[in-house]
Amino acid sequence: MTTWMRSGPFVEGEWVRLSDAKGRKHNIRLEAGREFSTKKGQIRHDDIIGHPEGIVVASSLDGQYQVFRPLLSEYVVSMPRGAAVIYPKDAAQIITLADIYPGARVVEAGAGSGALTAYLLRAVGPEGHVGSYELREEFAETARRNVEQVTDGGHPAWTLTVGDVRDVMSEPEVDRLILDMVDPWTCVPLAVERLVPGGVVCAYVATTTQLSLFVETLREDGGFTEPVAWETLQRQWHLEGLAVRPDHKMIGHTAFLVTARRMAPGVRSLEKSRRPAPGAYGPDYTGPRPANLP
Repeated sequence: MTTWMRSGPFVEGEWVRLSDAKGRKHNIRLEAGREFSTKKGQIRHDDIIGHPEGIVVASSLDGQYQVFRPLLSEYVVSMPRGAAVIYPKDAAQIITLADIYPGARVVEAGAGSGALTAYLLRAVGPEGHVGSYELREEFAETARRNVEQVTDGGHPAWTLTVGDVRDVMSEPEVDRLILDMVDPWTCVPLAVERLVPGGVVCAYVATTTQLSLFVETLREDGGFTEPVAWETLQRQWHLEGLAVRPDHKMIGHTAFLVTARRMAPGVRSLEKSRRPAPGAYGPDYTGPRPANLP
């Protein structure tokens, strides 16, 4: 049972999220006898332990704080990190549009700080499997600590391997391949070899150059359906009486997501019937070229 599935009274050792009337938030781990310092004095952990979620506690200077267990989406954006985390808005898109389901066999190339890993483990459940591969040992250690934190010490469906997924991937076949790496196009041969027919490959890339190279490499291979690419922008709304309007701040571009499905062995996908835009494959373009170009 994971920390974020727990119910009932707060217990020592778990994380809670404090928020005041101005929206300031703090994540703390409960320890009997400890105090947490705020701008409005000290909050005693013992005033929280043993109580249910949704209480309001007072600090020593009468500051008021609501107390809840943090949602996973709240924890991942504030957890310790080595590599940048995949934001909840992108993790939600990956889980939904790459169709991560209970029992799925998933390989994640690039564990980062473990944010997406936590969502993948929730989605596949104990009957599935998530194999995470990370090149840098220090990033892998951060990911391990973070995942163990949100799963009370570990998850039966998870393995973490330090190494290049292209060289050390141990899973003979997978249902989903998630590529969070600088050069995901170099993993297309791996996707050809290990993805089951109908399986989904999904790349998370930051730049248009990476996006273009990955898409054109998939097209050149011919063993995948026409790639679909998108990004999500998240904007909250200001809600006060009749002053209902978009907020001035938003989470804009974080990355592009690209998905494609594996064709049956030996079957080429139908080439998209399209007339390339003028200059799309001009002299400055160095990537793969569509076979149907004049």
